[in-house]
Amino acid sequence: MEESIRCQGYTNDKSGKIKQKVKCVALTPCHTCGNEQKDIFKSRKDREKFLSYLESAVERYGAVIHVWCLMTNHYHLLLETPEGNLSQIMRHINGAYTTYFNLKRKRAGHLFQGRYKAILVEANEYAAELSRYIHLNPVRAGIVALPEEYEWSSYRCYIGLTNVPTWFKTGFILDNFSGNDAKAKYLEFVADMLKQKGVSPLNRVVASTILGSADFVKRVSKNHVGKNTTDRNMPAVKQLSRPTLDAILNVVGELIAEEDALLRNVGIYFCHRYSGSRLREIGERFGLSEAAVAQASRRLRAASGKDIRIRGLLEQVAEKLRLSAVET
Repeated sequence: MEESIRCQGYTNDKSGKIKQKVKCVALTPCHTCGNEQKDIFKSRKDREKFLSYLESAVERYGAVIHVWCLMTNHYHLLLETPEGNLSQIMRHINGAYTTYFNLKRKRAGHLFQGRYKAILVEANEYAAELSRYIHLNPVRAGIVALPEEYEWSSYRCYIGLTNVPTWFKTGFILDNFSGNDAKAKYLEFVADMLKQKGVSPLNRVVASTILGSADFVKRVSKNHVGKNTTDRNMPAVKQLSRPTLDAILNVVGELIAEEDALLRNVGIYFCHRYSGSRLREIGERFGLSEAAVAQASRRLRAASGKDIRIRGLLEQVAEKLRLSAVET
């Protein structure tokens, strides 16, 4: 049975014809956190209520939930959005739970820290590995010794220790483990990482946005980047159009050839604001701490509001890099 390429609801061509047996799954990893890292789950009732909102997201918005794990101050989901409505789904889950949490505790304001983070995943290649990584979060956090000891993740559903609710889907991932003993094989698969202390599969994410083979990244880039198909439901595809650190520094070097201090600061500013790279990676390039990178970027941004020459340089660099705008 073949399936279409689905990038959060988008097919790989206008006709929607089947091309390859590849799915694109939206993943929200560990970045749906409580504001200021504060607890978002304080009781069994809280966790049960949150799971009810996952159920309603399935029923009302067509979400397909493959993996879930509720920690104390954040949660993890591996989900699929066949209707291309990731933003709507996440707004429902986070918004409904925030309303419940605030009313119960007579508080107001944000519960979650910023917007969720999502990447695109070549599911046939990485879904099982990502599910394993998510299910082992309580072990890595030192909460339990074995993942089956943790009540608030979907792992117990996968290995048959608890019933699978009607709204939750284990079949796609368990299909990777053929035969009648798929659950036992999955348990062994997860236990293998415990022995190996394996690294995160997220370390292989391209441009902080896509996890997949080189061919998969190439296809997504070709079919969606620069074709006005990137919207708020496809943040990962939009990220692909961001310039690399090397591209930024090459352009900055061409325009500012002599003034070393300004060259450095403009480079830091653009790498920080537009590359999508992590602060640590940028800091390593410039020999700075993560805090120093952010501080240097803020200072140049402030200076550009007062110095016409610096503002002009930023606009020239932005034009060369084909950025839509320079924020000041």
